[in-house]
Amino acid sequence: MKLLGPILLFVGLTAVHGFFEFVIDSELEELFGSDSGVGGYSNLNGPPQNINRYERQKRDIPDFEEEEEEEEEEQVQTGDQIIVHNYKVQSFVTSRFAHTVIRTKVSNRAQRSQSVAFEVTIPKTSFITNFTMDVNGITFTGTIKEKNTARNIYNQARARGKAAGIIRTNSREMESFRAEVNVPAGSKIMYELHYEETLIRKLSVYEHIINLQPGYLVNNLQVDIYISEPQGIQYIEVSNLLGEKFKDFFHTTHTDDKAHVTFKPTLESQRKCENCTTTGIDGQIVVKYDTMRERNGGSLQVFNGFFVHFFAPTNLSPLPKNIIFVIDVSGSMWGLKMKQTVQAMHTILDDLRPEDHFTIIDFNHNIRCWSEDLIAATPLQVRDAKSYIQAIQPVGGTNINGALLRSITILRQSSDLGFLDPHSVSLIFLISDGDPTVGELKLSNIQKNVEKKMRPEYSLFTVGIGFDVDYNFLERLAQDNRGMAQRIYGTQDASSQLRNFYSQVATPLLQGVEFHYSPDTYTDVTQNCFNRFFSGSEIVVAGKLSSNVTSIPVIVTANSSQMQLSFDVNADDLVLDDTWTQQKYVFKDFAKQFWAFLTIKQLLVERNTAKTAQEKREITKKIMDIAVQHQFVTPLTAILIESKDSDEKMLGDSPKSTKSECCPGTTIPGQKTSPKNFPDQPTSTQSVIGGPTYTTIVPGESPIDRSSFDPQTQLLARNGKETETVTSVENDPHFIIHLPKSQEDVCFNVDPEPGKILNLVTDSQIGIAINGKIIGAKKPVSSKLQTYFGTFGFYFLEKDLQIEINTERIITKDGKNHAVMYWSETGNMIQKGVTISVQKNTKVKIALNEDMYFVIYLHRVWKQHPVNVDFLGIYAPTTNKFSSTVHGLIGQFFNEPEINVYNIRAGEDPEKPIATMEVKGNKLTVTRGWQKDYWTNTISETNVYCWFVHNSGKGFIDGHYKDYFVSHLYSHLPQP
Repeated sequence: MKLLGPILLFVGLTAVHGFFEFVIDSELEELFGSDSGVGGYSNLNGPPQNINRYERQKRDIPDFEEEEEEEEEEQVQTGDQIIVHNYKVQSFVTSRFAHTVIRTKVSNRAQRSQSVAFEVTIPKTSFITNFTMDVNGITFTGTIKEKNTARNIYNQARARGKAAGIIRTNSREMESFRAEVNVPAGSKIMYELHYEETLIRKLSVYEHIINLQPGYLVNNLQVDIYISEPQGIQYIEVSNLLGEKFKDFFHTTHTDDKAHVTFKPTLESQRKCENCTTTGIDGQIVVKYDTMRERNGGSLQVFNGFFVHFFAPTNLSPLPKNIIFVIDVSGSMWGLKMKQTVQAMHTILDDLRPEDHFTIIDFNHNIRCWSEDLIAATPLQVRDAKSYIQAIQPVGGTNINGALLRSITILRQSSDLGFLDPHSVSLIFLISDGDPTVGELKLSNIQKNVEKKMRPEYSLFTVGIGFDVDYNFLERLAQDNRGMAQRIYGTQDASSQLRNFYSQVATPLLQGVEFHYSPDTYTDVTQNCFNRFFSGSEIVVAGKLSSNVTSIPVIVTANSSQMQLSFDVNADDLVLDDTWTQQKYVFKDFAKQFWAFLTIKQLLVERNTAKTAQEKREITKKIMDIAVQHQFVTPLTAILIESKDSDEKMLGDSPKSTKSECCPGTTIPGQKTSPKNFPDQPTSTQSVIGGPTYTTIVPGESPIDRSSFDPQTQLLARNGKETETVTSVENDPHFIIHLPKSQEDVCFNVDPEPGKILNLVTDSQIGIAINGKIIGAKKPVSSKLQTYFGTFGFYFLEKDLQIEINTERIITKDGKNHAVMYWSETGNMIQKGVTISVQKNTKVKIALNEDMYFVIYLHRVWKQHPVNVDFLGIYAPTTNKFSSTVHGLIGQFFNEPEINVYNIRAGEDPEKPIATMEVKGNKLTVTRGWQKDYWTNTISETNVYCWFVHNSGKGFIDGHYKDYFVSHLYSHLPQP
C-alpha cells in the first residue's frame, strides 16, 4: 500500500522545551481503509520489538508481560471520539543503564478524519535508538545512519516525489517528541519509541525520570520500571509528581538487588474531574535510588565481551579547597536573576569549611575583588562576604575575559607564594547570563586566553543563567579547563538550581584518579584518568575486552587528603553470568551499550574542544561509526524512517543551536592514559603486600622455608629477599615469642574478659602504641568462654595518626581527616609515611617507612556457626627497630632477655616433655608443645614447636598480664 496523500512533518519550538515533532495530514479518507490491519504491531501487549530491517542491528530487548487485550473496551466518552486503547511505558534499568520503550495504540471512532497528537517528553541526556509507526497497515521503521547519508537518501526520495517529510529536534532541558496525525474515520495508528540513557549519580542518588503525558484518557495505561543492580540496592524511593489523587496506584517492590515500580491508574481515576472527558495525568514519575558499596575500588561488571567499572568510594575526608566565585553583575542581571544569585551565594558561603579558602570577584565593565587574596572561610569572613554580595547593584557591561584572568592570577600568586595547602583543590566558579560586551569580545580568544593562563591543577566551573545565554561558549570554557557547565533557567527556583549544582562540586574527595587496566585485556576503553572525584558522584569506565580474556587485573590509584591510595579490583567474582542475564527484566545488552553510550558522550566533548579541523573530523568519524553500529540518534547521526517497501521516507535529525549545549549528560572530562602506564605488578597479591618471606625458627631444627606454601613468598624469595622471624599473637589469645639469639620459641596464653584492652607494644621514645581489644565467642563451651582479639589499634604519636583494624574494616584517623578501607578488597594507602596494605579477606600490613612493619591476619568463620566468631591475629618481625625503652606484652621481648632451658625430662604426657627455664631471675617449669600459627595459611594452621609458660606467662612477662590493661584503643602503657 502506498501513501496517496501529502504528509507534512515539521519541528516546533517553545520557550522551554524543544520538540521532536511531525504532523501527518491527509484529506483523502480513502487513503486508509477502516478495516485495514496494523502491520508490524501484531500484539501491542507482546514483546517490544526494536523494529529494524537490518537484522544485524537488532538488540535483545526485555519482554513485555503478555496480556490479553479485550476486544470490547470501556467506551471513553470524549467529544472527539478519539480512543487511546493502550499507553504503556516500560523502562529496564540494568547497572545504571536504562532502556525505555513507549508504545501506544489510538483509533478514531468518529465519522470524520481528525488530528491526533502523540507527545512524549524524554531526557535530553538520552539517545533515541528507534521509532516505528503504523498507520492502517503502512509500517514505517527506523534505521540510524550518518546524518549526511540519511539526508542524501531522503533528498533523492524527495526528488522522486517519495519523501514523506522531515523530523528535527532541538532541545533544552527535556526533549519533546510530538507526532500529530490526521486519522481518517475508523482508522488506527500505533507508535513505538525506544531511547536509552545512563543514570548519573549526583549527590549520592541515581534519578530516573519518566514523563507521563498521554494527552487523553486511556483504557489501559501502565508504567513499569524494572531496576537490576548486581551491587545491591541500598534504598529506593518514588516521587509522585502527577498529583496526590494518584498515590494509591503506585506499587513498589524490591529485593536485595532488584526493584519493580508500577503505576496503573484506573480509567475513572484519570479524569481531570468527576465528569471530565480530559485526562488529569500530566507530570513525572521520579525514581531515586542508590546502590550498596562495600569496595572503595569500585564494582567491575563484565558481560558479553565488555566491562563497566563503577567507582564511588566512601568514608573519605574532604580535600581543602581554594575557590574563587566570579559573578556577573552587569545590567542584564538586574532583578530576579541577581536576587536569586544572592540567595544562592548566602547558602553556598555558609557551606564552606574552615579549612577552605575563598574570595569573590564581581564584574561588569569593571572588575572588583572582595579580597585580592584567598581568605580562610572563618565565620567572620563568611559574614563579611555575604554583606558584600548583598550590597551589589547590577549595572553596566560584561567583561568576562578580564574577570576570569583576574581569578587565575589570584590562584597563581597564592600558589607561588606557598599560601595554598599542597593537598588542596583549586576551583573557579563563574556565574554569568550573557555574552561579553566589554574588553575581549571574540569568544574563541577568551577561550584561548583562559586556557593559556590556567594551570593543570585548576578547574573552571561555569553557570549560564537564562534562556538567551550562549551556553555552548560557557560549556567549552568548562570542558577546556577540567570542569563542568550547568544551564539555569531564570525561573522562580533558579536559586535552588544554582545551589544544587554547586553542591555537586563542593566536596572534592580525591585528585588524580587513574584506572590501570592490563593492556592485553582490552581493545578499547573510555577515559580512565580523572582530575577530581567529588562526594556523592561516581566515575564510570567502560571497555571492550580482548578475545579469550579470563581475568582483568585492575589497579585504581588516587590522592586523598594527606594520603596516597591504590585499590586492586578483582573482577573474577563480578562477572555477570547467564544466571543473571537470563532473568526476565534485565537488559542484556547493557554492558555493550553502556560502553558505546559513554564513548560517544566523551567524544562529543572532545569534538567540542578540538583545536584543529583535522582533529574534529577524526573525532566526528569515530562518533558516527559507533552511533551507527549501536543505533543511537546523536547530533551527528539521523534516523531514516521508511515504509516497509522503502517507497516512502521520513528523516529525523537534530540540528544544533549555537546557543545550546553540545553534549548534555556528561560529567567532568577525563582523558585516556597509555596502556604502558599499567603498574608493573604481575599479581594483585604481590603488588600490594610485598615484603620479605616469612619463616619461623623451630628449636633444634633448620629453619622451615614456608615459601613453598605461599606463591607470593616464592616470588619474593626468588628476588633475593632475606627471611625474617616473627613474634605473634593469635586466638585464645596465645602468644608465640620468638627469641632469635637463643633460637627458641616461647608460648603463653592469657584469659582476659571480653571488652578488655591489652597493650601489646608501647615505645614512648619513638611514639608508638599498639593495643588489642578482646571479644568473646557467641557462647561458652564446657563452661569455658573462648576469647580472641577482635580489634587492634595503632597510634603513631608524632604523626598524630590512629589506625583501627577490626574484622569488618580498616579505619585511619589523622586529625580531622579519616579514611576507611575494607577487607572485601585489596588496596593500598600511604598516609604520613605509614603504608597500610590490605590483601583481600586475608591480611593487613602496617609499615612505618623501612624501620618496622606489622601484619594482621583475618580469620573468617561461618556466619551461622553457633559458637565461633571472626577474629584477628597479629605478627611482628623481630627485626623491627624499636628503642631500648619499648615495652608491652610483646614489646618487652624486642629487647631479648637471656633464657636458659635445661633439665629436659618426661612429663605426664610422654609427647610433651617438661624442662626448667631460667629467665629474668625466675626459674619456671615449662612444657614442650605445639601452638597454632597462621602465618602462612589463615585456614589450615601450622603448628609451632615451643616452650609453654603456664599461669598466663607469669615469670616470663614483667608483672601480671592484667598490668597491661589500658583504658582505650590508643592508650600508651605507663613506663614500668
